[in-house]
Amino acid sequence: MVQRFDVGPRLSEMAVYNGTVYLAGQVPSDATQDAQGQTQQVLAAIDALLARAGTDKTRILMAQIFIADLADFPGLNAAWDAWVPAGHTPPRATVEARLAKPEWKVEIVVTAAL
Repeated sequence: MVQRFDVGPRLSEMAVYNGTVYLAGQVPSDATQDAQGQTQQVLAAIDALLARAGTDKTRILMAQIFIADLADFPGLNAAWDAWVPAGHTPPRATVEARLAKPEWKVEIVVTAAL
């Protein structure tokens, strides 16, 4: 059985299937902040969704990061490094991409185990 959370007309924020949690791309709620601030917001949203599913960031299997400008890479990494637990750094890919809203600096997609 697939369990979906926050189902909307276009997407669900999260789906759980067969012991795996799939998150939609998470974006900042306050796009006026710099890349580090936006990344902190996104990581907090990921924490909240994973908690709702009954898991946490120590069980992340893969993170895909989309950043609008690679010049913001140091700010993104500062927020990431402060957030990710030592010994639990997941595989990660980071690519520069044009995001859906020009004011967004970062979007993160996470897959985690229950």
